[in-house]
Amino acid sequence: MKEIVNILLLGSGGRECAMAWKLSQSPRLGTLFVAPGNAAPYGTRVSLDPMDFEAVREFVDNNDIDMILVGPENPLVEGIADFFADSPVKVIGPVKEGARLEGSKEYAKEFMVRNAIPTARFMSVTEETLEQGNHFLESLRPPYVLKADGLAAGKGVIILDSLADAKDTLSDMLEGMFGGASATVVIEEFLSGIECSVFVVTDGEDYKLLPVAKDYKRVGEGDTGPNTGGMGAVSPVPFANEEFMNKVASRIVEPTLKGLRAEGIKYKGFIFLGLMNVEGEPMVIEYNVRMGDPETEVVMPRLKSDLIDLLEGVADETLGIKQVVEDERAAVTVMLTSAGYPGSYEKGKVMTLPADQGVLRFHAGTQTGEGGEVLTSGGRVMALTAYGSTIAEAASKALAEAGRVDFEGKYFRSDISKDLV
Repeated sequence: MKEIVNILLLGSGGRECAMAWKLSQSPRLGTLFVAPGNAAPYGTRVSLDPMDFEAVREFVDNNDIDMILVGPENPLVEGIADFFADSPVKVIGPVKEGARLEGSKEYAKEFMVRNAIPTARFMSVTEETLEQGNHFLESLRPPYVLKADGLAAGKGVIILDSLADAKDTLSDMLEGMFGGASATVVIEEFLSGIECSVFVVTDGEDYKLLPVAKDYKRVGEGDTGPNTGGMGAVSPVPFANEEFMNKVASRIVEPTLKGLRAEGIKYKGFIFLGLMNVEGEPMVIEYNVRMGDPETEVVMPRLKSDLIDLLEGVADETLGIKQVVEDERAAVTVMLTSAGYPGSYEKGKVMTLPADQGVLRFHAGTQTGEGGEVLTSGGRVMALTAYGSTIAEAASKALAEAGRVDFEGKYFRSDISKDLV
């Protein structure tokens, strides 16, 4: 085991910023490179496309990199872990076959059925089976859930109240609403309950659970309007008590890992379980094969363990002897977004960042201007995370900071966590 570790973190959002912040706290961190990164003060930015595997390899070879931590899903789905299989560098993330759990909603649902993992009834539809899809919609009660099979930047899920609208949208999706990602559409029975996000880190054999979180996907107050990549997050989740989490472990986490092993998939990295609490019973809405965003922005602050130590446990298959220690405080994240998000929005707005008041600022869509100023460069601009002895106290601090950080067109939801308090 190398005492000092040089790390290349791939990605440019709030999730990667929170990971970089956490890695920076480790006494074992040597040099941290973030590619392509943003205007955050953690690590050294590298102008590198995470999808250009050859360029990533050249950088790794030239900079004595020991570990690649893959933030976003696209490089994993395209096989970056397989690309480095013969290299001494440690890649944190599953091989391409394992990444299909996120890369294909159809594959994920069929995997759940094969492994008796609780999930909603579903049907996969293509243009050729549109008529059968419409019949399946008719068999369901509203609202109707339509999911693009492939990756759609977190926006490929549409929930509709009207059967006629659901049929029209199904047709639009199959005709290319999300490009090739919706050439197949998964229709799901709507599950009524409260969502939460469970994060598993595994070395393929053993696993550890990270702090549980809940995110807020709809753009509008009171969970209204279109889905976004996430408008805020809370941890811990009051209903995710010991009884509930024991069910999650025995009915979902362990069968998932057993199923992967049975199919010969060596899975080393994170598994995100998007769950619905249906009258006390956990059911899987979706798998992701990386940490969530903005949940990472509350999970990392509540993780007291050394992240490098945990990641080495993943890479070296020694996770079983590692410890996950959680901060007893609550954490709440409020996301600042650009006007118009998740639709079209303007970039390049100058941000005003007042003096530090103890609230963590995780850059999401930012860049550094020619004069050193911080500019907006994305729909989700900055995640503001505060600690508190209660969820309400943490939310109050995060919202106060949301009022202080400023840029033209700033928007945020003021009701993050209200449903849990």
